[in-house]
Amino acid sequence: EFEKVPMTVANFVGLAEGKFTVDDSIVYSKPFYDGLKFHRVIADFMIQGGDPLGTGSGGPDHRFHDEFDASLTHSGPGILSMANSGPHTNGSQFFITHKETPWLDGKHSIFGRVVSGQDVVNAIAQNDEMTTVRIIRKGKVAKKWNATAEFAAVRSKILEKEAAEAAQFELISTMSQEEYSEYMFQEVLKTEPTAQKTASGLVYVIQDEGGPVKPVKGNGLTVHYKGTFRASGEQFDASYDRGQPMAFSYLEQRMIPGFEEGLAMLGKGGKIKLIIPYYSAYGAQGRPGKIPPYSDLVFELHMLDMKPPVQVEQHEHNEHDGHNHDH
Repeated sequence: EFEKVPMTVANFVGLAEGKFTVDDSIVYSKPFYDGLKFHRVIADFMIQGGDPLGTGSGGPDHRFHDEFDASLTHSGPGILSMANSGPHTNGSQFFITHKETPWLDGKHSIFGRVVSGQDVVNAIAQNDEMTTVRIIRKGKVAKKWNATAEFAAVRSKILEKEAAEAAQFELISTMSQEEYSEYMFQEVLKTEPTAQKTASGLVYVIQDEGGPVKPVKGNGLTVHYKGTFRASGEQFDASYDRGQPMAFSYLEQRMIPGFEEGLAMLGKGGKIKLIIPYYSAYGAQGRPGKIPPYSDLVFELHMLDMKPPVQVEQHEHNEHDGHNHDH
């Protein structure tokens, strides 16, 4: 999958061929995987190898970022994917699945699949060795493909983006909430000229106010939503994708402040677009693994139903990305 996840493929190919340089200083000049063991084998799950120590704690002298493509999923046996110890900790360890493992999607970078020989994968036992790992390049594009150059090209873009984000974080951290509120509002007006701002800094565009009655504490609300990051437009959550709206007791099952404030403007059937400044969302720290620091969030809401307040028992319930459901 060198066209979909070039950095991850470049890492594997470069290490396997022993012709790979990272950051102009880390040089791999011999086949990395030859003779290594499959140090971890779990029946009806996967086989894992690529650790020179053979313990699961080893790897090469570099690490690299996760790389995902929506079309690549752990959809069945024979999926080739990177093992890691957390976000952006990829090295040399990889695994091959025995079966579908959808819970690994978005956590482990897929870069290939078994096209023949799955029976061999299924027969591999713990501590079996990889005698040799050979890369077969088919076609003119593949034969000209340079692992070191491809890895460096993708990696440099990621590092540039991170540097720009760090500079933006530094700028934001020097602003008061009032200053940032006005800054964000002016940015939003460039694309949403009819947007309005509340005293808290919440920016909104009402598409349909809905019915005349607005929610109060305890109302049972049913809401469809789509959540994206203001800076990138990337979606992080949507009830529409699950085909199931979110049902909750307003101001009893708590959400992030900006979300609650926006809902107060709608009646049944209403639609609104909220642009929530970071301090009314997940703050300067963000939500590790889900929401980056200083993230302004955009929510498109549709209030499908509003029921009278009822007594709600305290209970556990599903967590939706982008919302704080703590009681």
